[in-house]
Amino acid sequence: MNDHGEGRDRRAGRAPGRGYAGRPFPPGPPPPRAPFHPGSPGPEPDRYGAGPTPAELRDELRSRVEEERRRGQDEKRRLQDAFRDHRDYVRWQRRHSRPRPSWWPADEAWPPAGEFPWRKVRRAFFIRFAIGIAIFVSLIVVGPVLVISQLLSTTGLTQPFTIFGSVLILIGLLIVLSLLGRGGQRFAGPFGDLIEAAGRVEDGDYTARVRVPNHGWRELKGLMEAFNSMAARLEADEEQRRTLLADVSHELRTPLAVLRGELEAMVDGIHPVDEAHLAGAVDQIEMLTKLVEDLRTLALAEAGTLPMHPEPTDVAILCADVAASFEGLAAEHSVRLELTVPEDLPLVDLDPLRIRQVIGNLVANALRYAPADTAVTVDARSIGDRVEIRVTDHGPGIDPAILPNLFERFTKSEDSRGSGLGLAIARRLVEAHGGTISARRPDAGGTEIQIALPVATPAR
Repeated sequence: MNDHGEGRDRRAGRAPGRGYAGRPFPPGPPPPRAPFHPGSPGPEPDRYGAGPTPAELRDELRSRVEEERRRGQDEKRRLQDAFRDHRDYVRWQRRHSRPRPSWWPADEAWPPAGEFPWRKVRRAFFIRFAIGIAIFVSLIVVGPVLVISQLLSTTGLTQPFTIFGSVLILIGLLIVLSLLGRGGQRFAGPFGDLIEAAGRVEDGDYTARVRVPNHGWRELKGLMEAFNSMAARLEADEEQRRTLLADVSHELRTPLAVLRGELEAMVDGIHPVDEAHLAGAVDQIEMLTKLVEDLRTLALAEAGTLPMHPEPTDVAILCADVAASFEGLAAEHSVRLELTVPEDLPLVDLDPLRIRQVIGNLVANALRYAPADTAVTVDARSIGDRVEIRVTDHGPGIDPAILPNLFERFTKSEDSRGSGLGLAIARRLVEAHGGTISARRPDAGGTEIQIALPVATPAR
């Protein structure tokens, strides 16, 4: 092949002496091409492997680029649709879904079918509010505009001045309307939240709260804060009720189980029916009776219906009577019971039976935990318009973990054999007299419980 043929091969993109498919040319000179005539089927196929022309390559590349562009646009639209669907789903979840409340029955599906009833109430409120605003605008805005336009036309002003005045008045009314709408929005939004939260509380969800706005009507903010306080109190009461039921069932279970075991053992002949085993059953019955009586007293005291018979009482004589009643128990525990009460204490209006019950409970607890050869002290003093009574022992002291909740129901230490209601009853009885009760751990060790009672009768 001559030099011109090699140059043509390089410009055509093929190796010298080879076709487009990499096949070698046949030996000898190339055969002459048949002339092309119009109407003929075309030239004879090239035996030397001639490929597509540059125009065909350009068209093919353009078609591939267009196909990739369409594919990219389709993928972009698909991603946009997926993102939009996810965004709409998240918005729907925020508006129509919330976590399953703890009070919802376990055998019912959550969320319930349909929409929550309080949302219907809120929607109805917004509809009525919008209708009221529309009526207000119709009566307060449109009416005065028509009246003022008529008055301006009767003043003899030319039509341009009348139109200009009407436009100014209309702009002013629109500004007022926008301010009213903004104020209405500040009122309607929080009020709608309050309606929804009230519906949730009605259905038993005491965890419902409303967000108090930083700006807005002071009365509405006060109403929302009062609602949050009410809901928090209802939630606390519900929690206390559940805790009370659990604690009462736990406290009743132990003596009932012991009593049942003793009786079944005597019925089956395992234990003889004698005085010793019957005494154990009687002790369990007495424990149950005391627990039920304590629960009744605590319930009446918390409800404020416990009968009280206040009268002027000498606290010194009251403390001396309590100390005298516990001298035998103190001697059994080898503990000294010391009384330090001045004789010039003022008379206090109180129910002597109830306060005697409180002081007796404190002294009994002190004797139970006081080590042998130590002293339990009962002292009283007058400070201002109050009389303070303190009961101090030198025992191991109260666990700091339970000290803040010492006067709550069923709060007791691990080694306590009581029901955990005595101090709770003591607090309620003292508070019913307008006084306070507190506990602390002295630096020298032990426990000190202090009662402060007002000298004057509290307002009832």
